[in-house]
Amino acid sequence: MSGEQPSAKQLQARKAQSEADRTGRDKAQASGQQSEADAAAVKKHGI
Repeated sequence: MSGEQPSAKQLQARKAQSEADRTGRDKAQASGQQSEADAAAVKKHGI
């Protein structure tokens, strides 16, 4: 990363991914949310 703070969207996606990893539920949804948050970060920060 470029030293920028993660966006609220990224933090929410990380939380969802962590929950999915621990419980085994909603993995596809969490993965999609993570991808969307990462794509938004690329546009915003150029990372």
